[in-house]
Amino acid sequence: MTMLLEDVVRSIELWLRLLKKPQSQTYINPNLDPVLLVPGVGGSILNAVNTDGSQERVWVRFLSAEYKLKTKLWSRYDPSSGKTVTMDPKSTIVVPEDRHGLHAIDVLDPDLVVGSEAVYYFHDMIVQMQKWGYQEGKSLFGFGYDFRQSNRLQETMDRLATKLESIYNAAGGKKINLISHSMGGLLVKCFLSLHSDIFEKYVKNWIAITAPFQGAPGCANSTFLNGMSFVEGWEQNFFISKWSMHQLLIECPSIYELMACPNFHWQHIPVLELWRERLHSDGKSHVILESYPPCDSVEIFKQALLNNKLNYDGEELPLPFNLEILEWANKTREILSSAKLPQGVKFYNIYGTNLQTPHSICYGNADKPVSDLHELRYLQPRFVCVDGDGTVPVESAKADGFIAEERVGIPGEHRERHTEKGIVVTSLKEEWEIISNDQDGQSNTGDEMSLGSISVSQEGANKSHSEAHATVFVHPGNDGKQHIELNALAVSIDAS
Repeated sequence: MTMLLEDVVRSIELWLRLLKKPQSQTYINPNLDPVLLVPGVGGSILNAVNTDGSQERVWVRFLSAEYKLKTKLWSRYDPSSGKTVTMDPKSTIVVPEDRHGLHAIDVLDPDLVVGSEAVYYFHDMIVQMQKWGYQEGKSLFGFGYDFRQSNRLQETMDRLATKLESIYNAAGGKKINLISHSMGGLLVKCFLSLHSDIFEKYVKNWIAITAPFQGAPGCANSTFLNGMSFVEGWEQNFFISKWSMHQLLIECPSIYELMACPNFHWQHIPVLELWRERLHSDGKSHVILESYPPCDSVEIFKQALLNNKLNYDGEELPLPFNLEILEWANKTREILSSAKLPQGVKFYNIYGTNLQTPHSICYGNADKPVSDLHELRYLQPRFVCVDGDGTVPVESAKADGFIAEERVGIPGEHRERHTEKGIVVTSLKEEWEIISNDQDGQSNTGDEMSLGSISVSQEGANKSHSEAHATVFVHPGNDGKQHIELNALAVSIDAS
């Protein structure tokens, strides 16, 4: 089903791209203070630079995503430098600096048109800020980074210091408004702690959006044992499997830095729970629920991932829970806890609410206890949730450690995907408005509404069947505008 829907979507994207044309900014306000946008985990485009000098985008991409992740992004941690290093000896991972850093954090897969909100990052904010008069390279900038690395990696800190200075100069000596999202807040806080003099010199205001200041315990713990999905809904069919992501993230210091801070005074301590069968002194076995707080959970991760292996280029390599990265991450937490806000810099904290957010995780149940910790990799956890944005608990996001000008909670959003046993139904509805910049102000499709459709079906083994259908409507409008509506549906039936 994945390939069928991918074929449909790709065909439509190619057609739509012929119609879509870039538009110039019409309003610029020269009096605005500069803004620097800093994304969260996975929120920057990453390119692989090959030995022949060629470059290719390896994150984010939907087509060939799994293959590129395994060949270009899988990495091993180097304790001597604190850096995770790509396993491909012929590639180096870089962040593109096009559009003054905005390209890397705008639309993470620029080739994707259909379903592109799955890879929109700061796109909507950039568009809105341009409407307010912000100008790329003058008052609007982006700072992408390699999300695999530690939030205090010296290489990243040096890049951010250079970025702040260049923005300050480009803006004519105006101080900068920093807007960070998610893990980007940890990166900024690390920089503040390590380079407070530079921060004070160039930064006017810092707005942290949904930053996991004390960790994202439920999501981090489940990532170590089961992997992570960066996209949900129908787009997940095109992206990377959770386990392939797991094999990447288990060597990423940034993920260890998202674990629950063990020294924070949690209202409810996040725990890892296991239903286990234990033999009591009376000779009888009993099923009990065991709870492991943050520090004790490490031993469970060690045992569960003791035999984890990575197959790279035909070679099987051990990939256990990395205690050297954990030691590095513990030092990062010390650096984060020592950050002090300079006088004259104002801090604002915006956090998400009203969504069930993983806090503790539980494996097994009273009827089916966990018999072998190695099985945890193949079990789906039950989450014990608290209020938050779906990833970061409110309690963690609010605990920034600063005297904030404001802390504001805003209800979050979520997506849904419906599945039934034996049947997977994936639907999509997208709408765009494309504006022609032709000199005569007319579109390329005429004045009549046009309709097109694509249908693909495939018979599989064991009487399984997959179908994908898509219909595109083009409604011509005034002033060269065209309203595009796409309806797509994919159905997969497994008869086994």
